[in-house]
Amino acid sequence: MINKIASSVAEALHGVRDGATVLIGGFGTAGIPNELIAGLIEQGARELTVVNNNAGNGEHGLAALLKTGRVRKIICSFPRQADSQVFDGLYRSKQIELELVPQGNLAERLRAAGAGIGAFFTPTGYGTELAKNADGSPKETRVIDGRPYVLEYPIHGDVALIKAERGDRWGNLVYRKAARNFGPVMATAAKRCIASVFDIAELGALDPETIVTPGIHVSAVVKIARVATQAGGFKEAA
Repeated sequence: MINKIASSVAEALHGVRDGATVLIGGFGTAGIPNELIAGLIEQGARELTVVNNNAGNGEHGLAALLKTGRVRKIICSFPRQADSQVFDGLYRSKQIELELVPQGNLAERLRAAGAGIGAFFTPTGYGTELAKNADGSPKETRVIDGRPYVLEYPIHGDVALIKAERGDRWGNLVYRKAARNFGPVMATAAKRCIASVFDIAELGALDPETIVTPGIHVSAVVKIARVATQAGGFKEAA
């Protein structure tokens, strides 16, 4: 019998290794899997590469993971904002490496990984600093139908940590509105996908037409308590 329901966050995260590339869902604080991030902090993996839309808010969630000093590199599209003080401090002191990726490119590089696409050309970033590799060398470019493009490569993950609304024991997932964001593409781009959900549905209770992430892409599902999403991107009042 297929049963992907984990009894705890710790059980779900077992086996995440040092040096792993961890894809973490969320757009700001919407859809951020805080409980799984807290579990990863407790689990203790080091030298991580983290892929997320931004670089943490305030002192909790992803920012708390960065603060441990166990993230070697972050790949994101929106690293700085009013409450990104943890990342700001680490970056200025050269304690973390940043790969800045335009948001559409980030989504497409993840999607490409899940779809088995070796690389793709995009006009986004052409003629800017983003059209250079980490060592400063230019990325491959091509003119197609008179328009210049830059070659980009997929982003593969060792593990994806995502948040969904409901799931079942086969790992099928449905999401809640904007909290879906990067979850579906990250689930397909990683070797393992761990999803937190607010509700475990009986097998067959989820309408197949509403399932966004099929269970074949999900390794473990863990139920968490529902809490209100906290606002992010703002400085707290003094």
